Amino acid sequence: MAASDASPYRAPIGTHDVLPPDSERWAAVVGRFAERAARFGYGLVITPIFEHAEVFERIGDSTDVVRKEMYDFVDRGDRRLALRPEGTAPVVRAYVQHRPTPPWKTWYVAPNFRYERPQKGRYRQHWQLGAEVLGVDDPDVDVEVIALAHGFYADLGLRQVRLLVNSMGTPEDRAEYVEVLQRYLLDHAEGLDPEFRQRAEEHPLRVLDAKQEAWQDVIERAPQLTEHLSADSRVHFERVQEGLEALGIEHELAPRLVRGFDYYTSTTFEFASDALDAAQNAIGGGGRYDRLAEEMGGPATPGIGFGMGIERILIVCDAEGVSVGTDAPALDAFIIDNTGGEAATRLVAQLRDAGLRADRSYGGRSVKAQWKEADRSGAAYGVMIGPDELARGQVGVKDLRGAHGDKEQAEVVLEQVAAWLLQRAEERAR
Repeated sequence: MAASDASPYRAPIGTHDVLPPDSERWAAVVGRFAERAARFGYGLVITPIFEHAEVFERIGDSTDVVRKEMYDFVDRGDRRLALRPEGTAPVVRAYVQHRPTPPWKTWYVAPNFRYERPQKGRYRQHWQLGAEVLGVDDPDVDVEVIALAHGFYADLGLRQVRLLVNSMGTPEDRAEYVEVLQRYLLDHAEGLDPEFRQRAEEHPLRVLDAKQEAWQDVIERAPQLTEHLSADSRVHFERVQEGLEALGIEHELAPRLVRGFDYYTSTTFEFASDALDAAQNAIGGGGRYDRLAEEMGGPATPGIGFGMGIERILIVCDAEGVSVGTDAPALDAFIIDNTGGEAATRLVAQLRDAGLRADRSYGGRSVKAQWKEADRSGAAYGVMIGPDELARGQVGVKDLRGAHGDKEQAEVVLEQVAAWLLQRAEERAR
């Protein structure tokens, strides 16, 4: 057992705790995504953290996620289950089970689990945001879904994000292409390592998104899937590109973009950050999966969606110097009480009931210690309750962040403290 695994009272390898103030950034990211999804008419869907393993095997038996990374187990009822490794399959399973009226537009935030080598931005438990639309086979829906994700990055203030698009065609288109691609790859396998030949034989498409430097020349010269699209697939893809152009969404054709799961059909897309190293610059993506619901025993139902990892979003924000969820004070007010604590208990309750974020010190600490605690809390204002102030029906209020230049303590009527603080909070928000 590695030293880092020695204590059971540490987060397991590949996982991490999210503590304040970093959790405020997470909440801000999720909040902005939820607000944008609501503007598009998408409702929140919550699915179990584990499913029957067969749900995820639809991802593709040859994918690393299913073969090597999935956390699966047999429970006491002899059922084979798996922790969720990705977000789309559970949403489709829920659609097949509950049969909501299409179009069904949903978004989610959920942890995913994959047994992979931990590295920066990649964890064995990571959190994902995503959106899915089921029940509509219309290129305009593809454009809408891409626009939802594209605009979210813009809402965060990210400016170095590129959109890559491709088409996987129909399963029939892809089968024809895979034959051509496999023949090409095997013809050019000489001089390359055994893994190249193994991938070319077992899953040729997985070669196209490989990062091995020695393979890149062969990959660059490989035949392209777009050369094997049917007429209908070609028209669909052209309409998606026209829709993106109509919205002013810049995009690049990426003929070797195949994504990682077997269920993708037709439109596929990926967002890449130029602020990250090229080998690890993918920060989100998705595509169509028009056969997945049918493969799960449901009616033929087209679908499209995307996913993006919260951890990677925050890494990109840091790389671009974008501040997320860190400007607002943690609290509107922190109460310092030198009268025994009863007055602080009443006042903090009143402030919270008024919609303000408020806290107080406990344990009968000295006034000096309480002011230090107020400073550490990140509160906008310290509210002092002393015997003299209380006798006058007043409190002393001090600006702890210098937002209004109030260097001296102001006297505020006790009954008006909530209104006074609310007014200042509104001024900060402008």
